[in-house]
Amino acid sequence: MTAKLSVNINKFATLRNARGGNNPDILKAAVDIQHWGAEGITVHPRPDERHIRYADARDLRALVHTEYNIEGYPDEKFLQLIEESKPDQVTLVPDPPGVLTSNAGWNTIDNQLFLRDVVARLKAMGCRVSIFLDPNPAMVQGAKDCGADRVELYTESYATQFHHNKEAAIAPFIETANEIHAAGLGINAGHDLDLHNLHFFASAIPQLLEVSIGHALVCDAIYLGLQNTVQMYKARLQPTFGK
Repeated sequence: MTAKLSVNINKFATLRNARGGNNPDILKAAVDIQHWGAEGITVHPRPDERHIRYADARDLRALVHTEYNIEGYPDEKFLQLIEESKPDQVTLVPDPPGVLTSNAGWNTIDNQLFLRDVVARLKAMGCRVSIFLDPNPAMVQGAKDCGADRVELYTESYATQFHHNKEAAIAPFIETANEIHAAGLGINAGHDLDLHNLHFFASAIPQLLEVSIGHALVCDAIYLGLQNTVQMYKARLQPTFGK
C-alpha cells in the first residue's frame, strides 16, 4: 500500500494575505495540485485567519474532488465550518488560539469526554475523524475510545532528529504505529516531513495511509516548481523509490 499525499495549502494563503488581493489564487492552486497527482487537499484555519480564511475553506469544498481534510481545534466556530463544508476528513488538533503552528498532540485521557462529544458530532455529519497524537502508545487507546477513525502522528520530533540518528528518530513512531494498527485505527502523519526524510518514514511504517505536507513542499516549490515538487513528494512515498 502506498500512502496518499495531501497537500496543505495554508502557506499559499499566507503569501496571498501578505499583499491582499488574490495572488496567488489558492483555489486555482488546489485545482492544479490535484491535477498534478496529489490525492488530497488540507487546510488548517486559525481563529485570526492569518492564512486560510473560513471563506476559503467553504469555497474549496466545490473544487476538491480528491479528499478534503480540514484540521483545527474544535471550538464552536470550527464545528460550524465543518457542518457547512462537509469535508471528507476532520483532523482534530489541540491548538490554543494564539499558537504559531501545531506543537503537540492530544492527551486523549484527560480530554476523553470532550473528544467523545466532538467526534460523535463530527461523525453524525458524515466526516471521518483523525486525532493528532504525539508518538506515545499510551494515548492510542484513548483515541480509539473517543470514536476516532484514524490517528495523525505529529512528526516534528522525527524531522528534528532525522539527520542525527534516523533509526532512533523513527523508533517511537514505529512503536506507536504498531499500537494504532493493533487498535484497528488508520494511520496518518504530518509536520516537517520533507523530501529528505519522507521516504524513510513511509518505508518504516508500512501501515501509513496518508501524509499531510505543506510548509516544506511550498518551500521546495520556490526552487523546483510546484508541479515538479508535488510529483517528487509522491515519488518518495513509493516503496521502490531509490531502488
